[in-house]
Parts: sequence; C-alpha cells; structure tokens
Amino acid sequence: MSAGWPASAVAGIAPARLRGATTEPRWVQILLIGVALGFMSIFLFVPLVSVFVEAFRKGWALALAAITEDDALAAVRLTLLAASISVPLNLVFGVLAAWVIAKFDFHGKSVLLTLIDLPFAVSPVIAGLIYVLVFGLQGWFGERLQAENVKIIFAVPGIVLATVFITFPFVARELIPLMQVQGLEQEEAARVLGANGWQVFWRVTLPNIRWALLYGVILCNARAMGEFGAVSVVSGHIRGLTNTMPLHIEIAYNEYQFVAAFAVASLLAALALVSLVAKYLVEQRVKRELKSQPEAR
Repeated sequence: MSAGWPASAVAGIAPARLRGATTEPRWVQILLIGVALGFMSIFLFVPLVSVFVEAFRKGWALALAAITEDDALAAVRLTLLAASISVPLNLVFGVLAAWVIAKFDFHGKSVLLTLIDLPFAVSPVIAGLIYVLVFGLQGWFGERLQAENVKIIFAVPGIVLATVFITFPFVARELIPLMQVQGLEQEEAARVLGANGWQVFWRVTLPNIRWALLYGVILCNARAMGEFGAVSVVSGHIRGLTNTMPLHIEIAYNEYQFVAAFAVASLLAALALVSLVAKYLVEQRVKRELKSQPEAR
C-alpha cells in the first residue's frame, strides 16, 4: 500500500488499542455529557419548568379561568384551526415535492430544493410582510379583493397562508433524503409486475416513507402551533378573532396579566411536549424496525 497504514500493520494492532484510538477517555465523556446537560438545563429545562410554575403559582383556579376565558378559547381554536389546515396542505406538498425531486431528473431541481429551504432563511416577519404587500388593502390585489368583499389580511385566510409558508419545508425535508436513498428499484419492480401509478404509491412508496412522513407531520404541527412572527404581521391582533395562542400570550403579558399569559403559555408548552413525545415514539419505532430488518433476512 502506497498511502496510509499497511494492511499488515493494521491487522497487528490489538483490538483494545483500536478501541482506545476511537474512544475518548472516560473523563472526557463525563465532561462533555455534563456540559451538554448543563446547557440544556439552563437554557431549556429551567425556563420550561418556570412557565408551569408561574402559571399555577396563584392556584389552579385562576390558571383554569385564564385558559377558559373567551379570548383565550378563541385563540386556542384559531391556533388549532390554522394547524389543522396548514399541516395537511404541507403534507400533500411535501410528498409531491419529495416524489418529484427523488424520482425525476429535470432542469431546475436545485432551484426547487433551494426554494423549499426559503422559509428557513427568510425571517417570519418578512414572510408576513410579503402577504401584506400582495393581499393588503394597498397591495397588488387589495382593491380587487375589497371589491369582491374577500378579506385575507387581518383575517383567518392570511393567518393560514402565513402558517403554510413558514411550515412547508418540514415534511418535504424529512422525505427527500429518505426517498433519494431508497432509489427507484422497488417502484420499477412494481411497474414491471403491472401496477399502475396509484398502486405503486400506496403499496410501495408510502409504506417505505410512512415513519418519516409522520415525523415530518409532527414537526410541522409543532411549528404551526408556535408560529408568531409571520402570523403577528398578518393578524391585526383582533381580540377573539385573529389572535392565536402566541399572540394572546404576548398581549396578556404586555398588559401585565401574568397569570393569563403564563397559563396559556403552559397550555402551548404542553402541546409542544405532546409533539416531542410523539416524535420520540416515532424515533423508537423506526429504530426497532431497523434492528428487526437483518433478523428478518
């Protein structure tokens, strides 16, 4: 061998020496784990716990009253409505985008991949301003929409559009790498056996991507419920009508209604924790399936 370690030299190294060369000392592992846990405790765990502590510090009755207040319930309903519309739309878009990018070669594929990542690069506030520029009263289509009595900005449609824009990369970005790795062999084999396009998708492609799809949907839903910047711009902050949960929290906090702010924040945090638990369960299911595949063979 002209470069690197000779094969005979590598073979002569004891297994313990090889393990030692690729394993950090125990004290280094403990130090790194401690730093990671300390960082997470200071910046993640402690603030999250403090939200629940502040929410119920003056009693469960006040916190429950703050959550069941009319404006708070309206904010919860609007948040769930925006998520229930935007997540299915992004699910369909994510599957189609991943299918096109992974299964076809065409001019402009790199441009499409870049556009999918656009919400990650653009500030959510800018995304909201874009919709105001397009659909606002002084925007490109403002006069026509007003003439047709169609309201998008400062209404539910604008909130849904902003949420869709912010969350549409999540499903696609989970599916694209997986579908590219899987290749076309199974779909081509199904085609040879006489399956049509829908049969190939439902019986071959979808079972292979189901866990990645669910994972992307969970992330998309969590992001949709917590979106603030873009929704804040297009909502108009109309109490009981266009305030989502994050906007309701901001208004209550700015008005020194701390119990109400932290109570609704605790509800939003609880929904986020449910998403994390679902994400963890999906990851564990995927790991179990990956471990069982060699045994099945």
